[in-house]
Amino acid sequence: MAHPTQLGFQDAASPVMEELLHFHDHALMIVFLISTLVLYIIIAMVSTKLTNKYILDSQEIEIVWTILPAVILVLIALPSLRILYLMDEINDPHLTIKAMGHQWYWSYEYTDYEDLGFDSYMIPTQDLAAGQFRLLETDHRMVVPMESPIRVLVSAEDVLHSWAVPSLGVKMDAVPGRLNQTAFIASRPGVFYGQCSEICGANHSFMPIVVEAVPLEHFESWSSLMLEDA
Repeated sequence: MAHPTQLGFQDAASPVMEELLHFHDHALMIVFLISTLVLYIIIAMVSTKLTNKYILDSQEIEIVWTILPAVILVLIALPSLRILYLMDEINDPHLTIKAMGHQWYWSYEYTDYEDLGFDSYMIPTQDLAAGQFRLLETDHRMVVPMESPIRVLVSAEDVLHSWAVPSLGVKMDAVPGRLNQTAFIASRPGVFYGQCSEICGANHSFMPIVVEAVPLEHFESWSSLMLEDA
């Protein structure tokens, strides 16, 4: 999760998020190069007392600064489109979970099981245990097996919500009356935090999302225990 004074993204916990981080670095390097070049030209033009008539009126320079930006845009657009299609790709998910947004909590249904579902509320500050994060911890975590394709069906019961977990590279709007889907693969075990990222009302910032990725055998034990309790 993010920590104080952090400037960059959270550490990637899924292959898609790793691709997004690489694309961010790629685009940022292009921006740095363009900014450096433009700054150098501005300083050179302002500080010199000389005038070059070939720079002021040159057909060749006109061609270069028309074609070069187009090439740069292509270098940005191609990897961007590749990641966009990767994020929409859902191949043979091992598990499907329905996330339903309410004012102001999430409910989860494991549709591959008959009676496995629960509501996930934020733990109030006065009830937090040692080491738990304020405004981020929930009473029930969404537990998933690691290294397995997970499909999440996202919808809402009342108003617009958004199911977002930054370290997994997932953000999907929850729209009443509409079923959206997204997918992710947790590449390592851990606990990953997110929040509703749609302004959905007074308690918008108090409906956190907690995804816990565990090995498959631990997930099977957890699901069996939850079904027994149900």
